[in-house]
Amino acid sequence: MEYFIPTRESVTEFTEKRSRFIGHVWRVDSEEEARACIERTKKEHYDARHNCWCYRIKDGPVRYSDDGEPQGTAGQPMLNVFEREAVENVCCVVTRYFGGVLLGAGGLVRAYTQSAKSALDGAGISVVRRWVEALLPCPYSWHDRVRLEIERLGGTVAETDYGADVCFTVLLPEERAQEILDAVLDLSAGQIEGIVSGERFQDVPWRERV
Repeated sequence: MEYFIPTRESVTEFTEKRSRFIGHVWRVDSEEEARACIERTKKEHYDARHNCWCYRIKDGPVRYSDDGEPQGTAGQPMLNVFEREAVENVCCVVTRYFGGVLLGAGGLVRAYTQSAKSALDGAGISVVRRWVEALLPCPYSWHDRVRLEIERLGGTVAETDYGADVCFTVLLPEERAQEILDAVLDLSAGQIEGIVSGERFQDVPWRERV
């Protein structure tokens, strides 16, 4: 089982025809937590024309609000961003300070979509799944090549200890763990052999903003 969540909280902003759009994304674990984020934002931006929002909770509710914008132009387009990316346990509020120029329905959909997407890009996306944890001791001369090979094959370096040699603690997708360890062994002509040390079920950054 795996699913995707925001890596961190993120706030982004842009202006469209003098209207100011502030996108805010949080990682949340419950509807109550999402509602609390929305209420805090409404209090912070009490003077804004609109505070539109949406949230998706894994195995739980999915909700959205246009907060006074024409129906279908804000909350649903925002939600669509997270549905397309399969991101769950997420809450998003887009605050609009009206600039005096009407955007029309199409313009609103584009602006709210862009704001939600920009905030998600700023947050990054993490994958939550079961990982095999392994130790990879290697000479310093192999540091960069081993790290790159692990990441290229879908693993991640969780910790790095620097002693007489480098020792990576790596997290590997459980269904490919042995394949990745074998690849490192082949790459190093048998010098670097991984030692499986356990399992973890956790989130790991999957896609960061470029």
